[in-house]
Amino acid sequence: MMLSVLDIFKVGIGPSSSHTMGPMNAARRFVLDLAADGSLARTTQVSVQLYASLALTGRGHCTDRAILLGLEGLSPETLDPAAIEPTLARVRSTRTLSLAGQREISFDEGEHLLWHGDQALPGHPNGMRFTALDAAGKVLRSDEYYSLGGGFIASAVELANPTDARLSQQVRFPFSSGDELLAMAKRNGLELHELVLANEAAFRDPSATRAALLRLWSIMQACIEQGFAAQGLLPGALKVRRRAPKLYRQLLETGPASPVQVMDWVNAFALSVNEENAAGGRMVTAPTNGAAGIVPAVLGYYRRFEPGASDEGVLRFLLVGGA
Repeated sequence: MMLSVLDIFKVGIGPSSSHTMGPMNAARRFVLDLAADGSLARTTQVSVQLYASLALTGRGHCTDRAILLGLEGLSPETLDPAAIEPTLARVRSTRTLSLAGQREISFDEGEHLLWHGDQALPGHPNGMRFTALDAAGKVLRSDEYYSLGGGFIASAVELANPTDARLSQQVRFPFSSGDELLAMAKRNGLELHELVLANEAAFRDPSATRAALLRLWSIMQACIEQGFAAQGLLPGALKVRRRAPKLYRQLLETGPASPVQVMDWVNAFALSVNEENAAGGRMVTAPTNGAAGIVPAVLGYYRRFEPGASDEGVLRFLLVGGA
């Protein structure tokens, strides 16, 4: 199975690809499936059960918040971070959900969102079960999902019987290791970024790939800038103060970058993204939320300090990084 670079680099919200983005995607898929099979209009109650790792560490990773947002039909990729708190405040104060943005039902977190840290579903530690019932208490639909990391999800059926169309996707230059990638590029007289772009043509037009990657870079830049501009404490019980804004000011005050400051700047860019991720901001997985600061940190330094830096360089870097 060959993934696209756009499977590796995905827009989402923090703080975790497996505990935030994955559960949100699963909850959204559940309510969209309810709508697709005609059950949404008859749904009066939805219950969610979280198991094992999701239950044990989910509160710290905002899994409960992600589930509520996903049930409302919101996607990590398109959700405006500024809309998160107002949406959650409405859901929790009124004790109602608007399923898929279409069907309003009562929802009490203490009763309908349960944490089973001492139990596990068979397919994966990050397991979830969603159940929809009608007014008579009849089960309309019950699905199990697993959050596999990087925002990827699979139903229990899909995990047991993989049928992803990309399993048979024919790319021009298939590879399964770094050694194979290097050897194939050498054998065909291609730069690595040229080889990867040729493979991406199996998924979409090359111009669409370039546009998508430059959009991802713009989101990375915005994340860096937001992290430098933010102040105060990060969310959570530990009361950790943001460090990126102060480090950024200190670096600006020292004047032009010198060779010994390279890692200070790279660290500042990475820390800014990581703190935005921890705050639930918008970022780009690379390939997970946990590693989200690395790619924009290198690109941030390249664009700011490297003579001759360009969008073409950004594209080359993201293509090779995705590979």
